[in-house]
Amino acid sequence: MDKLIHDDKGNTTISNDEATIMKLLDIVHPSAKTLVAIANSQDSEELAVSIEGRSFEEKKDLMQKCAATTLSSTLIGGEKESFASMVVDAEMAIGEDDRLNLIVLCRSRYLCAGRVTEEDLQRVAAATGGTVQTSVNNIIDEVLGCYELFEEKQVGNERFNIFSGCPTSGQTTTIVLRGGADQFIEEAERSLHYAIMIVRTALRTSTVVAGGGAIDVEISRYLRQHARTIARKSQLFINSYAKALEIIPRQLCDKAGFDATDVLNKLRQKHPLPSREGARYGVDINTGGITYTFANFVWEPAVVKFSAINAATEAACLVLSVDETVKNPKSESAQGEAAASAMGRGRGPALLKGHAPPVNFNV
Repeated sequence: MDKLIHDDKGNTTISNDEATIMKLLDIVHPSAKTLVAIANSQDSEELAVSIEGRSFEEKKDLMQKCAATTLSSTLIGGEKESFASMVVDAEMAIGEDDRLNLIVLCRSRYLCAGRVTEEDLQRVAAATGGTVQTSVNNIIDEVLGCYELFEEKQVGNERFNIFSGCPTSGQTTTIVLRGGADQFIEEAERSLHYAIMIVRTALRTSTVVAGGGAIDVEISRYLRQHARTIARKSQLFINSYAKALEIIPRQLCDKAGFDATDVLNKLRQKHPLPSREGARYGVDINTGGITYTFANFVWEPAVVKFSAINAATEAACLVLSVDETVKNPKSESAQGEAAASAMGRGRGPALLKGHAPPVNFNV
């Protein structure tokens, strides 16, 4: 579900991206700030699917399914197949280039002429193979770029300069977004950026795991079995950790409007199957039941899951290790004095404790 966030400056944002939501929220509690900082540092081998060694077309198809899964819950989810293909083409065009600023999401009002920014100069130089020059004196052939076709196209109400047939066209790509409201364009930009990062991560790690809460339920099942072999109170900690992992499928059910307890019971019955196929069953948000997530292309990059579990564990250990919160009394007293002095400013005298307010009698 999308969230409508309205800040104190009057800006309105519509998004379901957790990183964007946490960035816009005014968080006061120190522990909550720590959790947000750890979360921002983010965006079993038998359960993983290796992508290495596959043909180019097959790998591209797998990446498109990863991107489509990422975009399915966004504002542009209705056209997720088209945007997923666009994202994969953009990421594969760049390949192993680490310069993420080459992935540019151009808005319809953005002009590529007139006073050209340094970023645009760098992009054009990277595409044409040239070098940015600060002077026209002593220009040699080695610093010049080349292209087959330059044209200016009308897109909506704006005109864009397009370079085609560049020698380094395999290292640059541009996505032009058009739409009505600015909020829609901003959310589409965030969604595409998130999908690009998912595809990029999947290509780098070459492994994906079952999504839809399947991997979380499987890890929880393994921990519960392991807890039975441990005596004393330690098994209580492991069982609590296993229960915490089930929050992912539970939240998926709650947000989709289904009975989380019923769906979790079905998953717990399905996962212990000896064929190991049950380990890939997750939540089906369309029917309110369970589904074989690999067949429905509900996947997650393995490295993202590893990072999320590690970050959550570190955050929990960090909060539990705190036994007391210490505040600076001087800061609080200084703020109180400043507030009292501010109240005393104006035409009349400041109100002091124990004194009655002045009364005006109009005859």
